Amino acid sequence: MGERCTPWSEGRKINQECEMLPSFLLTLREGVEVSLIIGIILGTLVKLDRPHLRGSVWLGVGMASIFSLGAAVIIHSVGASFTGRSEEIFEGVTMIIAAIVLTWVIFWMNHQARNLNQNLEADIRTATSDRGRWALFSLAFFAVLREGIEIGLFLTTTTFTMGITMTVLGALLGLIVAIAFTSTLVASISRMQFKTFFLSTSVLMILFSAGLVGHAVHEFNEANLIPALVNPLWDVSQILSESSALGQTLKVLFGYNANPSLTEVIAYFGYYVLILLIYWFSSVYSSARDEIPMA
Repeated sequence: MGERCTPWSEGRKINQECEMLPSFLLTLREGVEVSLIIGIILGTLVKLDRPHLRGSVWLGVGMASIFSLGAAVIIHSVGASFTGRSEEIFEGVTMIIAAIVLTWVIFWMNHQARNLNQNLEADIRTATSDRGRWALFSLAFFAVLREGIEIGLFLTTTTFTMGITMTVLGALLGLIVAIAFTSTLVASISRMQFKTFFLSTSVLMILFSAGLVGHAVHEFNEANLIPALVNPLWDVSQILSESSALGQTLKVLFGYNANPSLTEVIAYFGYYVLILLIYWFSSVYSSARDEIPMA
């Protein structure tokens, strides 16, 4: 099972900041995303002269938040009930699932960011003309639920190696900053360059995911589910220890391990290869689709 952050020589305060960083950065990114979506929905309702339907949107946001929080509590409670080898397997599986979900959302959002405003406005116009309150509730509910479950999964995996208190505080701070940041930009939402923002933050999310994959394989090694093959493959703890300031920062953010096994290294760098292949295939597909002449 992964080691938890230990106090640095610089003091506990710096270590707490280390523990807060992953949850802060992820919830900031995802919080901006979901805040933009809700902002577009509310702004479009005003534009369509349907402000009386905003209650359905906020109801969807509230219900999705409750469901997401409940899912996170259940996942964490289930994990806390395991011990020994079962705990290591559970943590590894949860990390793999979180990495898969995070990777899918990264590619999905970067694809959607270009026309996010236009696509949402079209959905809202259809909702207000066809099904009214229920359709708007569903639109807001599933938008928030998707992000909420993703955040819940990631925060659960973060608590495996960090303190739960600092993880939650980091998440709350990230959400507050995201909402404050987005609320100042909703008025000029049509002029925002969504794709640039999500592309830059996606790089961080990919690094997070690679760390999750590597850490998951580390847990599977300890549970004897996946052979280490060579353990350790190298040991640079004398150069950059995981207990040092820089080492712990890299560990909590990107899954740094000073003495990884061979399969852990293969999984870590294999994830980057997979990302490059997915990006290459998606680029080829998009180029081929754009070259198809319109009938």
